[in-house]
Amino acid sequence: MTEPGPARRRGRPSRTRTEGGPDTRQLILAAAREEFAERGFEKTSVRGIAKAAGVDPALVHHYFGTKEQVFAASIEMAFAPALQAPAAVEDGPLDAVGERLTRFIFGIWENPATRAPLLAIVRSAVNNDTAAAVFRRLIAAQLFSRLARRLDVPEQEAELRVSLAAAQLVGTALLRYVIKAEPLASADAEDVISRLAPVVQRHLTGP
Repeated sequence: MTEPGPARRRGRPSRTRTEGGPDTRQLILAAAREEFAERGFEKTSVRGIAKAAGVDPALVHHYFGTKEQVFAASIEMAFAPALQAPAAVEDGPLDAVGERLTRFIFGIWENPATRAPLLAIVRSAVNNDTAAAVFRRLIAAQLFSRLARRLDVPEQEAELRVSLAAAQLVGTALLRYVIKAEPLASADAEDVISRLAPVVQRHLTGP
């Protein structure tokens, strides 16, 4: 009758990894996304992420470094589909890029599987300056600059155009999916895309 208790106590350390394995990094990232989604950036700690992942906190530092770096890595993984957006610019003529890009971004937001991690990221970025800086740095480096290089205008002008297009898309997504402002939140996605795409097109290629 006394054996089950000690067996459970001896079992706990085995669930807390002190050495990395082939799946350790992914376990930490998955736990980090859940922690950031549930608690936000400020209330999430490296120790909490480690506990949720079942690993020693030293492994979190080993794989990622600081909490900001864990957050950046979780953004990169969750936002990976959106970082494919340059393909929407590269494939096809530039005079239809607004609709292709708008449809691509809304496809990500309309998909529940990709919407959940994006909501967690945006909420953290909106509520915390450090998280917002990480978000801006990642998106500017991996999305804005790549899109801007596709436009046949001077570099500074291209960057401004892409930023304005992104602001249009992100702002609409924020109101529709995060703030859930009506009637935008319940509007038909195709209707929203058809109205928004020409505005995005003008930012990118208009006069």
